[in-house]
Amino acid sequence: MTTPPPTPAGPTEHYDVVIIGAGFSGMYALHRCRQQGRDVVCLEAGDGVGGTWYWNRYPGARVDIESMQYSYSFDEQLQQEWSWSEHFAPQPELEAYANHVADRFGLREDIRFGTVVDRLTFDESTDLWGVGTTSGHTLTARFVIAATGSLDVSNVPDWPGLDSFRGEAYHTSRWPESGVELAGKRVGVVGTGSTGIQVIPEVAAVADTLTVFQRTPNYSLPSRNRPLDPEHERAWKTEYAQRREAALQTYGATLMDHIDEPRSIFDYTDQEREEVMERAWNARKGLEFIRTFTDTSSDPAANEILAEFVRNKIRAIVDDPATAELLCPKDYPIGGKRICQDSGYFETFNRDNVELVDVKSDPIVEVTASGVRTNSAHFDLDVIIFATGFDAMTGSMLRMNPVGVDGESLADRWKNGPKAAFGLMTAGFPNLFMVHGPGSPSVQAQMITTGEWQVDWILRVIDHLDEQQISRLGATPELEDEWAREMDAVAARTMHAKTDSWYTGANIPGKPRTLLMYVGGFKRYSELAAAAVQGGFAGFEKKERLSMGERVR
Repeated sequence: MTTPPPTPAGPTEHYDVVIIGAGFSGMYALHRCRQQGRDVVCLEAGDGVGGTWYWNRYPGARVDIESMQYSYSFDEQLQQEWSWSEHFAPQPELEAYANHVADRFGLREDIRFGTVVDRLTFDESTDLWGVGTTSGHTLTARFVIAATGSLDVSNVPDWPGLDSFRGEAYHTSRWPESGVELAGKRVGVVGTGSTGIQVIPEVAAVADTLTVFQRTPNYSLPSRNRPLDPEHERAWKTEYAQRREAALQTYGATLMDHIDEPRSIFDYTDQEREEVMERAWNARKGLEFIRTFTDTSSDPAANEILAEFVRNKIRAIVDDPATAELLCPKDYPIGGKRICQDSGYFETFNRDNVELVDVKSDPIVEVTASGVRTNSAHFDLDVIIFATGFDAMTGSMLRMNPVGVDGESLADRWKNGPKAAFGLMTAGFPNLFMVHGPGSPSVQAQMITTGEWQVDWILRVIDHLDEQQISRLGATPELEDEWAREMDAVAARTMHAKTDSWYTGANIPGKPRTLLMYVGGFKRYSELAAAAVQGGFAGFEKKERLSMGERVR
């Protein structure tokens, strides 16, 4: 497929809506805007659609939500015609699905690929957003929908000597489409989060040697991925409408298998509890495992019992006791970070060609021309793979340098941590909407379904503004503060706020520490966000168009 070149600089173009990002949420927003007859364009930095599944092509990349649920719900024929090959779809299949959707609905004609937005400036005299690109081009729009994703801006540690390395270096989120030849090479992987856990077994299988540099171990459960059962697929397709509706009433917008009806972990005898945990280990996915009991997400004592069960599983899998202990998370509760899913991750450390380096006790001090140096040793490497995550939730917005009312930059507005009503709008930046923004459920819920819901919310708001002849609408600081209190209240009942992770910005030096997503569940989130607009837009600031001038109310 030939990618059209970015539009050259020229006269300013005007649109009703500019959408930034052609991932799943951006494509859905484009489709819906076109259905409404809006003058719309979508700007995409990459050369193809798919967002996360376009950029993250590393070996082993796959979704951790079952395929039958991790898909669009807006078109029944689309749901019926597409078939997944595996229970958890791999990256190539997810990218193929995104391309199928783009082609089926003719979306490419309104997407400008290879277009990077680096300026967003609000003009108070016209109530229009100026959207600037790195090519020097400027567009204007009444509304901007930033569908840039929660995990977009790659994080590479600022170690001395990075530029001196003479081998090959890759971040997993910018993996070459043509792949990387790793056979027979000395490879180092930095990072053991969800991405590292997926890529490490794949690299170990082909590399001459693999050195894994781990700062923080992670809880991970076997994915038990398998070919998709035709009967399972048929059951879903027969009841898609009912199941989709039921999923929206759940915590994570995902239907889960109830192995045992959840009860307190202390309601069981030691033997009964062990049997329940064993059944959950053998049958449940990571997101479901923490909900095996009613109190492991809130009671530290209950959480520790579940955590020790998983640590004992790691000890049973990994042959070397010292390595097993290094792989056991002990400094944070299970569920404080997203529980990972793996395909033979812990077993990988039983291979003769794999070495684990604990960089918490033996930190990396520099990258050299020939490898990586820690305090105590040098590791000769041909390839370094950075599985070091992202500047999550805020990075993609701040990178576009938004400037709102009174010339205030978003960077200044968020200097003490992001505030955004429902993760959808920020005070002082009217008519600028975010999908999966800070303060939304984000990765705590199934992101295609919740992205559809948020886009629908945004377009209902835009419809209301048109119907009422309202020129602009923005959240107030009071609404932001009210939502921040709600976020704090629900977080206090969980383990998330007690854990340093990218959920709190702890992976980025200098980033304010605050929980970046809403952890009260999608059902409650959707009810509160819907009520805010159904109740007359209390907490929002409007500016009406009037025939005899304009006024703010």
